[in-house]
Amino acid sequence: MSRTSFRAAYDEVLAQWPRPVEAVDVPTPYGVTRVNSCGPVGAPPLVLLPGGGATSTVWGACVAAGPARTRRVHAVDLVGEPGLSVPAPGREMRTVADLADWLDALLDGLRDLGGLDGGPVTLAGHSYGAWIAAHAAARRPGRLGRLVLLDPTQVFAGLRPRYVLRALPVLFRPTPARIRSFLAWETGGVPLDPAWTRLQEETAAFPTVRPVTGPRPDAAGLGGLPVEVLFAGRARCHDPRRAAGAARAALPGARVGVLPGVSHHALPLTAPAEIARLLAPAQFPY
Repeated sequence: MSRTSFRAAYDEVLAQWPRPVEAVDVPTPYGVTRVNSCGPVGAPPLVLLPGGGATSTVWGACVAAGPARTRRVHAVDLVGEPGLSVPAPGREMRTVADLADWLDALLDGLRDLGGLDGGPVTLAGHSYGAWIAAHAAARRPGRLGRLVLLDPTQVFAGLRPRYVLRALPVLFRPTPARIRSFLAWETGGVPLDPAWTRLQEETAAFPTVRPVTGPRPDAAGLGGLPVEVLFAGRARCHDPRRAAGAARAALPGARVGVLPGVSHHALPLTAPAEIARLLAPAQFPY
């Protein structure tokens, strides 16, 4: 596998998005961040952070299910993760503060380009992307209009040991076969988009980079921000119902739900209509 085959797989998944899609490279102190944007220019902005290794393309079905008609959507490739973002030499992100600074710079760059002209930003993230979003929102809640967390990991509950043991080989020595096997185990064999699955297998060609880890976000910092949290009912990474209970206890004003029958990694791919309704203003159908 090569970067050429990765790019071909990436473009194949991106071709499924509602057209037109504008690819924007936003400079930040930690590198150039690739953002795929679509939807009406000047509409309320929605910024989407994927889970670790998933790339911005994972949001295609969710975006097509509704947000691209009413919002200016900006889906982000995380710097240091597989995707088309390019890390700055010697500026590797190592701390939660680095991640928050990177996201601040990214939002500033999108604003300078006119991508956030439609009003307050809704920031949404899945899995590791939700952990990043929650940390950034807790530090600077005033710059966001709303926070949406989709099966967030390490935000309200820890990871199950069995999940960690299954994930470690994929994180530290990925191969296409290991990625395919892990996804089949976590999703229970649910059919996934073949183009996206091929793209995930291609991520094995990327250099292994240790992700930034750290404490759980400070829920007190989110107290004045509208927050919605949706857990995947069949997630293997944590106990979704216990995590939902912890979320309700930590954020009494948040709207928290559990979507039955959906696994953690399959959530953006197999529940696009439910996520699209959640991302719409003032909608939480669970």
